[in-house]
Amino acid sequence: MTGRTIAIGGRRAALEAIRAGRATEILVAEQARRTPAFRELIAAASEAGVPLRESLREELDRLAPDHHGAVARVHLPDELTERELAGWPFGDDAFVVALDGVDDPQNLGAAARSAEAAGAAMLVTRVHRAAPVTPAAVRASAGALLHLPHARVANIARALRRLQEAGFTVVGLDEHAEASIHDERCPPGRLAIVVGSEGEGMARLTREACDLLVRLPMHGRVGSLNASASLAAVLYAYVLPSRRSTTPAS
Repeated sequence: MTGRTIAIGGRRAALEAIRAGRATEILVAEQARRTPAFRELIAAASEAGVPLRESLREELDRLAPDHHGAVARVHLPDELTERELAGWPFGDDAFVVALDGVDDPQNLGAAARSAEAAGAAMLVTRVHRAAPVTPAAVRASAGALLHLPHARVANIARALRRLQEAGFTVVGLDEHAEASIHDERCPPGRLAIVVGSEGEGMARLTREACDLLVRLPMHGRVGSLNASASLAAVLYAYVLPSRRSTTPAS
């Protein structure tokens, strides 16, 4: 697939676009480049050789209503296909995150942010009935969607089987699972963590494709977390502790 070019508002998002090598142009509001808040963005654009120009606020408003004085024109990374999963050069201890039907761009962005921060090798999402990568999603991801390899597939269950053929153990997060993350040890080696939509959870075929189902223990009055919060919890309380380096700090 060919990457698209979109406009993303906000200094932080623009800065991450530059750092990811995805910014093709930076637009800043008139007089903004003279303020201390924009110095880091301007310096980063200059160092990376990304064109930067002053623009009328009317143009920025048209491109990205939430710009706060800065807009980046960004060339999105090419989205990977299901077929490319089998040949992807995953590490022996790699983990990927699969989202099954998350349709809110803000939730997609927040999930991508957690996945990238935790060191995920890839994000896998559905093509249909799921949020695409939009400016709102990229901004919610704090730029993570510009760094993290992203496969969009027609069939999550089939994509999970391809990962299993590549040596992955697939663990689904299911609120009705018998075992919690405290009852089951995180499997070693290559791992895929699957999170479903907030309303319906994982689709039946996706659930059946999992090697193991676990749930987050809930101790409060609220019975569930949203998808991105659930993902962050399972990554930091379940996945990463099992992958801590045993090498002593120097």
